[in-house]
Amino acid sequence: MADERTTVTEHTTDDTVHPNDTTRHTTVVTEKRSGGAGWVIALILLLIAVAVGYFALRASDSEVAKDNAVEEAAGQVGAAAESVGDAAQNAADNIGN
Repeated sequence: MADERTTVTEHTTDDTVHPNDTTRHTTVVTEKRSGGAGWVIALILLLIAVAVGYFALRASDSEVAKDNAVEEAAGQVGAAAESVGDAAQNAADNIGN
């Protein structure tokens, strides 16, 4: 990543085992840390997933509403056809009498 930072810490110690013998030890500690861009990308992906889910549910709701409207219209057409049929039957009965 471009934001990656490396910190190097060097620590030197002198260990004296005998009065005339000095041993030097150098410890190098390397730490790598990212700049946090991974969290930003994860947050953006989460927001995209939530938005896609929202619009998918809204599309599903509109399909259900459309299906309900078609069902209601079909029911009204059926009721109107029954009413016309009843009127035709009444007219036929009146002619026959």
